[in-house]
Amino acid sequence: MNAQESQEPQDRQPQATLPALLLLADGRFPSGGHAHSGGLEAAAALDGVDDLAALEEFLRGRLATTGVVTAAFTAAACAVFGGTGRRATEVVEALETLDREFAARTPSPALRTASRRLGRQLLRAGRTIWPHPRLDELSAAPRHGPHQPVALGAVAAAAGLGPDAAALAAAHDAVLTPATAAVRLLGLDPFAVHATVARLGPRIAAVAAEAARHAHTAPEALPARAGPLLDIRAEHHAAWEVRLFAS
Repeated sequence: MNAQESQEPQDRQPQATLPALLLLADGRFPSGGHAHSGGLEAAAALDGVDDLAALEEFLRGRLATTGVVTAAFTAAACAVFGGTGRRATEVVEALETLDREFAARTPSPALRTASRRLGRQLLRAGRTIWPHPRLDELSAAPRHGPHQPVALGAVAAAAGLGPDAAALAAAHDAVLTPATAAVRLLGLDPFAVHATVARLGPRIAAVAAEAARHAHTAPEALPARAGPLLDIRAEHHAAWEVRLFAS
């Protein structure tokens, strides 16, 4: 085993890992998420999600479906990337298995495309901010780039975070992305929108804690909760000639 293959994510003290988590979960992190609405744009146009009450209901539903799945896969990817005793190629193969399982849980071609686009951008940011040879290996894998949760888990591990923190970042993102889009798309009061996100804080934490318990679950046994309307609306949205967000 050479030095590159044996290198593990850098050990960090607790006071260093918290800033890394805050940076990764920041809506301004250059992962490309600002260009996506997490399904809100389609829901606003087709399902009447146009006020704070409807937004909160939408966020709760997204967290309970997409949020649960993405947080679990993020935790699992973080555990794989940060684990010991594997060669770099074995880590990439394990991440690719997770990637295939996540794709199988994403019926919408439009959402699969968006997820891979976000994954590539996240990986690009991670390789610059927290350089690690395993991120380079993952980036060089011969495919269309990892899905967002796989990339997020890998980058979180490279930043020195564990599966619990990685899952929290994923669950938080599942809510923050559409919430932030609501301010731009619907002109809602940003203070009120963030108050809504704050009310969901305990639920976000609960979803993240449950996801972290799946960090070492076999890929095929990871959560597979579905939000069929999100997938259907994503296909409608992808066909629009004029739209504000990519997804």
